[in-house]
Amino acid sequence: MTASPEHAAPIYRRVMLKVSGEALMGEGSFGLDPETVNAIAADIASVHRMGVEVGLVIGGGNIFRGIAAAARGMDRAQGDYAGMLATVINALMMQNALENCDVDTRVMTAIQMPGIAEPYIRRRAVRHMEKRRVVIFAAGTGNPFFTTDTAAALRAAEMECNGLFKGTQVDGVYSADPHKDPTATRFDELTYMDVLSQDLNVMDASAISLARENGLPIIVFNIHHPGSFARVMRGEGRFTRIIDPA
Repeated sequence: MTASPEHAAPIYRRVMLKVSGEALMGEGSFGLDPETVNAIAADIASVHRMGVEVGLVIGGGNIFRGIAAAARGMDRAQGDYAGMLATVINALMMQNALENCDVDTRVMTAIQMPGIAEPYIRRRAVRHMEKRRVVIFAAGTGNPFFTTDTAAALRAAEMECNGLFKGTQVDGVYSADPHKDPTATRFDELTYMDVLSQDLNVMDASAISLARENGLPIIVFNIHHPGSFARVMRGEGRFTRIIDPA
């Protein structure tokens, strides 16, 4: 008997999910919306129950954005460090939401803060994932001038993930912002060079280049549609896949 779509096997074994800090705001303009955090956690939990090993990187833009602070005269490096601390707050909140879904979770930080989370050690992180724990990688790369997009690509490469999933506000990559331009074209599939040459607003160039160098597919989907992460994990639903040409 053919399995129904609800019970189709996942096509990825180990993945990294990148979620922006803004995705946690819900309808608000700042901070975190508990219902939104819980909904995303429930989606991650459903993928975890499918047997997929999941790593997670969350941005900090809902609390503090270093680039914006630098534009107002703050030292860029100092602003980026503040942004890294914001990602730790988001990571702790998501850890709590995941554990409420009965998912064993570890937060690992690139900046040591042993009273709050484990320091990032690659082998330990791999072992956590092998033991079926969701690992949340916080504090970016630990260095200023690098975005959490780049941190997600880096951690995905280090964890030897099969895919880097970018949860966004729309169901894929468009030629322009579909919320502002109704004529924007949606892409089902792109190459890394398409993204770079067309300056498509997916991830920063460093993240795209790092994914390309490591043959890491990037899958962009709408994180706010309930069950979307699980559907995309089975190759279903609407998403854009970024890969090298065959």
